[in-house]
Amino acid sequence: MIKEKFIHFKVIHRDKTSLLRGIVFLEENQMPTLHDVEVCLKECGHETILIDREHLIFKAFRSGEAYLIHVLKDEKGNLDDISIEHHAKDLI
Repeated sequence: MIKEKFIHFKVIHRDKTSLLRGIVFLEENQMPTLHDVEVCLKECGHETILIDREHLIFKAFRSGEAYLIHVLKDEKGNLDDISIEHHAKDLI
């Protein structure tokens, strides 16, 4: 059975940071792979290059501007189902 999984990420521009999410469709017990993350970011409109595999940080480009995207993980290191509380901790 196919399930949707959310990929949560921060888009970091020079003057602002936004918390966003994308969706990938995977088998029920399957976890998102790095390829799934890259496809998700591309479908969200971001052309990216992976610059830090360990921390899942990408360099992205749009309209001549370079910015960073940090894919967020939950407390267990999983890419999906990150709570709002975790987002608040990241911002502080």
